Amino acid sequence: MKQTALLAGAYLHHLCFESPNPEKLSDFYGKIMQMRPQSIGANAWLCSGKNRQILIKEGMKNRLEFAAFSCRDEGGLNLLKERVKEEGIEVINLQPDLFQNDAISIVDQDGHNISFGLSKPNMNAESFLNGPLQHLTFSTLNVEKFVDFYVGKLGFCISDRVLHSNGNLATCFVRSNHEHHTVACFKSDRIGVDHHSYEAGEWNAIRDWCDHFASMNIELMWGPGRHGPGNNLFVFVEDPDGNWIEISAELEVIHDRPSKDWPQEERTLNLWGKAILRS
Repeated sequence: MKQTALLAGAYLHHLCFESPNPEKLSDFYGKIMQMRPQSIGANAWLCSGKNRQILIKEGMKNRLEFAAFSCRDEGGLNLLKERVKEEGIEVINLQPDLFQNDAISIVDQDGHNISFGLSKPNMNAESFLNGPLQHLTFSTLNVEKFVDFYVGKLGFCISDRVLHSNGNLATCFVRSNHEHHTVACFKSDRIGVDHHSYEAGEWNAIRDWCDHFASMNIELMWGPGRHGPGNNLFVFVEDPDGNWIEISAELEVIHDRPSKDWPQEERTLNLWGKAILRS
């Protein structure tokens, strides 16, 4: 199976969330996530930090308007465009403002708008805490359909799977570069975003983020802990709309290994202790 997204070196570049109070939400990302907010129109904000950007627009709570993945170069983007055409995937009229004009946008199996393109320079990279935007995790009613689309149609590569005792998929982690996952999906009773994650780099950076959260009276909702798949350290917080945010560190880098299956149990999601099981 051709691993087109992996060959394209795609990485999560930015997200666009809707919110009933976009100014309040952008203020949170500015102060708490060290991403300077900038008004870009009526009830729309761009929040930018070093290697992390999020757009926030007026709309429904907890709704992802789109996720945008940047390819390594023009050749990689062209590979994905050819794959989309080969698979007969409909291209939609959505051009992310933070990409050059030759981006391509599609809709995944659960109705999420997904864009691939080439990034523009980020001129607002002011932040004292490291944390590039790194991965997006969905909730879905059917993980198998997620795999069929992202792996079967776009050419992401499976890193790890989590299986129920009957063999059904509980979670799947897929990558489009050497990092353990750029997209993941949990089986749930709803369709939407489970969380988005920032990769801090090293364990000491997790400490610095937690000290920063404490100084801003932001309570950790989960962690510190260590995931089994990806072997990364983590903490979670919530934004004012209830979107889950993960700060991760030391995520596994994969060059050449087969995918691994894990059991659906607390220890898989947190080798150190309690876990939040989605299904």
